Amino acid sequence: MYVPFENLPEESRIWIYQSNRKFSDAEFSEIEKDLQQFLEGWAAHGTSLEASYQLKYNRFIIIAVNQEVQAATGCSIDASVVFIQSLEQKYGVDLLDKMNVTFKLGEHIAHKPLIDFKKMVKDKAVTENTIVFNNLINNIQEYNESWEVPAADSWHSRFF
Repeated sequence: MYVPFENLPEESRIWIYQSNRKFSDAEFSEIEKDLQQFLEGWAAHGTSLEASYQLKYNRFIIIAVNQEVQAATGCSIDASVVFIQSLEQKYGVDLLDKMNVTFKLGEHIAHKPLIDFKKMVKDKAVTENTIVFNNLINNIQEYNESWEVPAADSWHSRFF
């Protein structure tokens, strides 16, 4: 069952999917409709999941579940991955590859394979102060506090 994102508790589990390219506004509008429809029917062991989403920077899909009401289980998580894979096919994007880094270069959002990001570090094209998106966070509280952070404050710090 869909609920507004701001109504979910901070402990709600979260998944972040980053696209390897920017979505158009029209594509993001379609994705929003598809997400609402998916979340309305999303369930674990026959019990509806209290879930929501956010779409950010025309590049990120964030899905959250209130685990206090009903925990997402293997089958329900698998269903969400199948949904994300359907978006990948529909829009010709990569949303599941965790070996990519998304970061800010001024007002621009950049997306690079990890190997290219490491080279940018070596070439000093990015620094410990570069804002990165830490997609390894687990809940809404971490999302609010630690999603957009300087590279020095995330797992990316090991490259400096």
